[in-house]
Amino acid sequence: MSYPLKGITVVAVEQAAAAPYASSRLADAGARVIKIERPQGDFARGYDNAVNGDSTYFVWLNRGKESVVLDYTKEEDSALLQQIIAGADVLIQNLGPGAAARAGFGWEEMRQRHPRLITCDISGYGEGGPRSDMRAYDLLVQAESGICSVTGTPEAPGRIGISACDIGTGMYAHAAILEALLARERTGEGSAIHLSLFDAMCDWMTVPLLHYDYAGTVWPRVGLAHPTIAPYGAFPVGAEVGQSRDVLIGVQNDGEWSRFAARVLERPDLLERPEFATNMLRVKNREQLDAEIKVALAKISPDDLCVKLQAAQVAFAEVNGVKELSSHPHLRRASVSTVHGNADIVAPPAIFRGEPRKLGHVPSVGQHSAAIRAEFGGPQKP
Repeated sequence: MSYPLKGITVVAVEQAAAAPYASSRLADAGARVIKIERPQGDFARGYDNAVNGDSTYFVWLNRGKESVVLDYTKEEDSALLQQIIAGADVLIQNLGPGAAARAGFGWEEMRQRHPRLITCDISGYGEGGPRSDMRAYDLLVQAESGICSVTGTPEAPGRIGISACDIGTGMYAHAAILEALLARERTGEGSAIHLSLFDAMCDWMTVPLLHYDYAGTVWPRVGLAHPTIAPYGAFPVGAEVGQSRDVLIGVQNDGEWSRFAARVLERPDLLERPEFATNMLRVKNREQLDAEIKVALAKISPDDLCVKLQAAQVAFAEVNGVKELSSHPHLRRASVSTVHGNADIVAPPAIFRGEPRKLGHVPSVGQHSAAIRAEFGGPQKP
């Protein structure tokens, strides 16, 4: 097995999802991740109890970590935390605004004491501006960043159905920390990284933002369709043959449009219609185009349509739910151990061919407290 971060120590004063996402990926690559928890534990432990009594979020994002309970508002635990940080390569924290600095492990002081240390602070809205001192949670940032304005149906905005802000920010943090580790190999100097959930989502909003800034276009909410590409969306199929279900069809270019019209719909006459000649015209005349497509698809069974789409090399997808995902032939799973038994989770997306990796244990609250206190010279506690 290949673990390229073996020998790297990460101290994670973390909670919820964004920072734990980043540190879990570092742990997957072999880093030692020491998770600092309050006496009651990371509050993500209490989000639910769906996985054999454990929280889905916690099982997913805390594999391979060591858990130590510290109350760093108390002198002896604060001193122990400083001792642990002194031997670390990376310090990640996503506490409330200013909490780390008030507790004595803010990035400026830590970088001054430990020049090789890489600090990574995760906040809601950044370190300046009128909202920098506000608490920020995933749905709030989805709304504030405009994500909700481009998600949903024409009738109402919607929330992305997963914790997109937390996950996206955690991914950016992971990448930035790896960059900083590489830079340190070359320079011997650590880095001070800062990310905010708001910045992460603004990056995701670049395309609709540029449409507005440069063309004055406000992206519409189109449900399971695409605001700037047509035909691209979910269409009802098979109504006239008694097998009705939706299939999502994606036509990205004129070549695909030609194959779709002639070989799938068997309507080559649509290719002669000037109002459908280019993607921009097809978007402009989407309502008329969709009506023509729906008439043709109503006469085809969903299974036959999928065969025709694949033969014509036109992209498509089933509109699955979580039930269908659970048995999907392409879903890869991995096992992690917890104090309540093994849990099958989604396997990490990146596959290192020929280099299999085993995911680490999901710790209980303070599972490693005694060992870590002994290792770093702190007072023993029950």
